[in-house]
Amino acid sequence: MSGKEAQARVKIDKLLLEANWRLVEERGKKPNVICEHRITKKRYSTDSMGDDFEKAKNGFVDYVFFDNSNKPIGVLEAKRESVNPLEAKEQARTYAQSLNVRHIFLSNGNVHYYWDLEEGNPQVITKFLSLEELGEAKKWNPNPSRL
Repeated sequence: MSGKEAQARVKIDKLLLEANWRLVEERGKKPNVICEHRITKKRYSTDSMGDDFEKAKNGFVDYVFFDNSNKPIGVLEAKRESVNPLEAKEQARTYAQSLNVRHIFLSNGNVHYYWDLEEGNPQVITKFLSLEELGEAKKWNPNPSRL
């Protein structure tokens, strides 16, 4: 991680804490966000993954979010402040698919996106969703005939 990405992560960490995510153990409760989580990527062609995709067989997700059962529910891909977070879209999708999760956040510390893989494209957000809000998003089941 570069120094500039580290600056972005300081801002990201603050926003995660504001959304009630635990980055460290607190009052006997384990963290529900793990940084630099190692995964084995599923095999996909790296040609369509964008210029910023690490072409290693295995990778590290910047942040992985866990539910109350300690199951992964989402990922966050962080980029340095000078990089548009959307450039990490395909990289984050690969990580999410490898962990079998649908919730993705993309951020450079200043601009943030939330992306529900089952509901469309990334949307600009001003704060990160909490665990409870992600749970509500998971329950959302729109009626296709009303859309």
